[in-house]
Amino acid sequence: MKIISTNIAEPTKIRFNGKEVLTGIYKTPTTNPIFLGHELVKGDEVSDRKHHGGIFKACYLFSADYYAYWKNLYPNLDWNWGMLGENITVSGLDETQLRIGDIYKVGHALVQITQPREPCFKFGVKFGNQGVLQQFIEHGHPGTYVRVLEEGLVAVGDTFELVEQAKNSLTTAAFFEMLYAKDKNQDHLSLALKNDALPLKKREKLATFKKND
Repeated sequence: MKIISTNIAEPTKIRFNGKEVLTGIYKTPTTNPIFLGHELVKGDEVSDRKHHGGIFKACYLFSADYYAYWKNLYPNLDWNWGMLGENITVSGLDETQLRIGDIYKVGHALVQITQPREPCFKFGVKFGNQGVLQQFIEHGHPGTYVRVLEEGLVAVGDTFELVEQAKNSLTTAAFFEMLYAKDKNQDHLSLALKNDALPLKKREKLATFKKND
């Protein structure tokens, strides 16, 4: 996996259901390296601290490989890297290969795969269509958030080197599918509940879907 673009956002006001809110989803490419901090990317707007940023969502990665898919669906949008709201656009990012808990060295930082993006209304506002949320779920390639174990600068051209593969884990794609499945795969659910690369609140919520053996 290789960094194609690093992206940050200024705070942007949007309106939804008659209310004005701030968002950091309108990210654009930077010309300089970005600094991955333990809770956010330095200089990047994180307006909704309840759902974005923090230890388990310090930085969001999305695959450059799927831009063609989204451009085909929304050809009239103003396309550039960062359009999917990602801090880092990565070539070769494959959610069917990434495992929750995997640790990678990239640039001067050490990061751990945590959880996929779950799209919200702000994503729909940006694309001019709230139906894009279901399209995003059905496409099944949500990118991933990472936890920053060692802070540092990353830049275009840096590659992700696997340092440690998570044991007894599940892929980001399998986890994403399980999140939205009505009948959740119980084996996958068991793996997720034991994985401390996922935040405790997420695991506690998932535990309510566990069936008694």
